[in-house]
Formats: sequence, C-alpha cells, structure tokens
Amino acid sequence: MKVLLEIPDHKAASLMDVLNSIPYVKTKTIIDHKAVLIEEIKEAVEELKLIKQGKLEGHDAEAFLNGL
Repeated sequence: MKVLLEIPDHKAASLMDVLNSIPYVKTKTIIDHKAVLIEEIKEAVEELKLIKQGKLEGHDAEAFLNGL
C-alpha cells in the first residue's frame, strides 16, 4: 500500500526517523511540485468518475481546442 502524507516541515524530520526505523516501511520524499501534480491527477480522476456517473457535466475537448 502507498500513502501520501502532508506533514508540517518542522515535524517531518521526527516522523521520518520513526518511519525509517520500521524495517518493513520504505519512505521516499517527493518534492512539492510532484506532490501538487499527484493531487491534481487525483482530482481529475474524481471529476472523470463524476462525469461518467452523470453527476457532473463534461466539456467537449474539440470545442475547447477550437476556442483557443
């Protein structure tokens, strides 16, 4: 299982020490712009699910591109 945590900078070091001390836990620090990208992708997937369920109206990509 993978988990993405958001931790205040001043508390991150101590939590990382605890996590790294657990032999079956692997940690990987990601930089802020990667974290933002991951969050945006998750939001896009959720929007797509809502569109497919008919709970949100989608927009035609061709019309969007023609508007540019």
